[in-house]
Amino acid sequence: MMNKIQASKFLTTKEVAKLLHVNDKMVYSLVNDKGLPATKVTGKWLFPRRLVEEWLETNILNYRKPGVGALGDEGVLLLAGSDDLLFQKTINLFHKTDSTTTCYFANLGSMGGLKSLRRGQCHIGVCHLLQDDNEEYNFDFADQELEKSPVFVNFSRRQQGIIVARGNPKNIQGIEDLARDDVTMVNRPLGTGTRLLIDYEITRSEISSGQIKGYRREVSRHLDAGLEVFGKRADAAPAIRAVAGILDLDFIPLRWERFDLLILRDRFFEPGIQNFISLLHEKPFRDLAASYEGYDVSLCGKMLFPDNFNYKE
Repeated sequence: MMNKIQASKFLTTKEVAKLLHVNDKMVYSLVNDKGLPATKVTGKWLFPRRLVEEWLETNILNYRKPGVGALGDEGVLLLAGSDDLLFQKTINLFHKTDSTTTCYFANLGSMGGLKSLRRGQCHIGVCHLLQDDNEEYNFDFADQELEKSPVFVNFSRRQQGIIVARGNPKNIQGIEDLARDDVTMVNRPLGTGTRLLIDYEITRSEISSGQIKGYRREVSRHLDAGLEVFGKRADAAPAIRAVAGILDLDFIPLRWERFDLLILRDRFFEPGIQNFISLLHEKPFRDLAASYEGYDVSLCGKMLFPDNFNYKE
């Protein structure tokens, strides 16, 4: 039975009861009173095994959760999530202007940033996840992944699209041209906001991902995607306009998107985080942003949610 429990992605009520050494009624009580993660499908309760295990860890007394010690280190700022050219340059600028704090960034994609934030492994999650409404970004994903809504601070709006060779020799005009026999693309990994966008655009078109040569070949950064086109190893790549600009490649725009910083509420006022956000209002950062194509920083540094947040422990 234990092997079955370990192998299953979702647990039944009886399996959770056996795992916790309680009866079925106590499981329902833990759902209602203690926040045991559960979902009800076709009238039956199911429990995501991964979330149940993490719930157990967070409810163990005298146990320091992974990542908490690192987040408690003064002078260290941990960031995780989506790749962005301007964001990377901003980290470098921060190091030049603040000698008291060292930033470490993990390029894990937008969903990876959210998961790191939930696990207490970073101070700031960096995300640009398009919601099902095709309008808003990040809010619904944070609600699904995090126990409590974080503070949302905008970093930028940026232009996403398809990078092609200079002069666009294959005459690629949009998503449907990616399915042509003479076109090969390179893609971004699952869990990234760019992959979510490109998959969304494919579902709106008359083509399928299976028709696209190179759809399953992935690179981890926007710059890497641009370099594949620059080196003629691909005819097209989803990426931001800034990369096309620095590599002198052509760009087919798809949309402007919001790129946000997500911060847990009980850490928002920590000095390293506040110093990083303060930099976004300063002239050196604004000058840096103006030196790249495809960015709009008119909302940068603005708190998007919650309004007038002033909580501090």
